[in-house]
Amino acid sequence: MLKRLLLLLPLLAGPVQAAEPDPRVLSFRLPEQIPWGPVTANGNQQSVLVGDPAKPGFYAVMVRWLPGHMSRPHFHANDRFITVLSGTWWMGTGPRFDPGSTLAVPAGGFVTHYGHGIHYDGAKDEPTVLLIVGEGPGTSTPAESK
Repeated sequence: MLKRLLLLLPLLAGPVQAAEPDPRVLSFRLPEQIPWGPVTANGNQQSVLVGDPAKPGFYAVMVRWLPGHMSRPHFHANDRFITVLSGTWWMGTGPRFDPGSTLAVPAGGFVTHYGHGIHYDGAKDEPTVLLIVGEGPGTSTPAESK
């Protein structure tokens, strides 16, 4: 038995090479390969992962909010499902913009934005990254009361 183990030892100690997955089975991007768009006037960046949020059909995007930026009250035509990947995301509801009344959702939290529900959101003290999935088109309609 010991002799067999000694014969296997060189095989176990040799270099391990990771196999490339079959591209017909799966695709992946490492964090440094995710293409982020430019920073918008709202202070966020977007990376489209799957689909096209401007067209009908399923989409998945990541949104990175920069600290100190929030959207103004708005709504989306369709439900959206959001997971906070990093940072803290701050949310408020209703047509009156009041960042002081927002609720903090930490990394790991999950939120559903129901279609036509007026809300506003963003990051306060730290960058925040979200994963948003939904059915397009993912329109955003301003709804702020002045």
